[in-house]
Amino acid sequence: MRKRIRKILVTGGAGFIGSAFVRLLAKTYAPAKLSLVVVDKLTYAGDLTRLEEAKGRYKFYKADISNKSQIQSIFKRERPVAVVNFAAESHVDRSICDSAVFVKTNVAGTDMLLRVSREYSVVKFIQVSTDEVYGEIANGSFDEDSPFNPSSPYSASKAAADLLINSYIRTYSFPAIIVRPSNNYGPWQYPEKLIPLAILKVLRKEKIPVYGRGQNIREWLYVDDCVKGILAILESGRVGSVYNIGSDEERRNIDIVMLILKEMHASNNLIEFVKDRPGHDLRYRLNSDKIRQQLHWMPEVKPEEGIRYTVRWCLAHKDWLMRKWSNIAWLYRKNVL
Repeated sequence: MRKRIRKILVTGGAGFIGSAFVRLLAKTYAPAKLSLVVVDKLTYAGDLTRLEEAKGRYKFYKADISNKSQIQSIFKRERPVAVVNFAAESHVDRSICDSAVFVKTNVAGTDMLLRVSREYSVVKFIQVSTDEVYGEIANGSFDEDSPFNPSSPYSASKAAADLLINSYIRTYSFPAIIVRPSNNYGPWQYPEKLIPLAILKVLRKEKIPVYGRGQNIREWLYVDDCVKGILAILESGRVGSVYNIGSDEERRNIDIVMLILKEMHASNNLIEFVKDRPGHDLRYRLNSDKIRQQLHWMPEVKPEEGIRYTVRWCLAHKDWLMRKWSNIAWLYRKNVL
């Protein structure tokens, strides 16, 4: 890491991908080389348990990134040199039910971080976006210059944040980089998402809800591979750039569920096809040549291997998974999710 980046502020650091990034930084850099500051609002999806492996390596602040006084106070006290923004509302189904919190966190929150980061002369700002800003693609893949065509309030809010960052780069020469990963999965993922939900349903001997006929295609990226890519971008990425991070591993949703059932020695009879969600994109696919050629990043974990790791992790952490499920089970019973 460049010598001038000695303190990093990670927002959303108690979330699924953000916590994986914090754990990676804690393992990669000695305390004398790097100070870590974690900010998280600790909504339903945030959990400091995810950071047990990094205990003693970070300073934590519970704060809302859209709250000006909270964020300014943290920056004034900590003076971070770099910011990596994972903080976001990320569940598409929830955004369809109520878009307001997505606009507040993903757009207004990003705006607040940009303003305060500029005020305190941050030297690098990494925005973690999503492949969903591009919308769906029947054939081929999206590169970093592909136009936006978001389909859900969630992806629209992330696209808006990306456009805001682009305006800061152009208007203020702000040192930002945008990262657009494909579908992440792995340990510690909240059970509203397909893979942990399917594993939990098998454990409970309940039906696994699969939208439509399960034909929607995603590019599945193991979370540890993703955060290694983000770290490479933080260390050596070109300011003002956008980087796609994809695995080149396409699988239909039904294929992923079948892998889980096979790994857990469960019957295919547990699959239950349900009414598709509105605006459900059929296929995503990224062209990730840029990060591979410039920064020599490559994914290491294929879905078959990653599903095996994730199932085993969930079996070893059933109590955590069940606790999280108890927070949202009522939403599924009421068909809110």
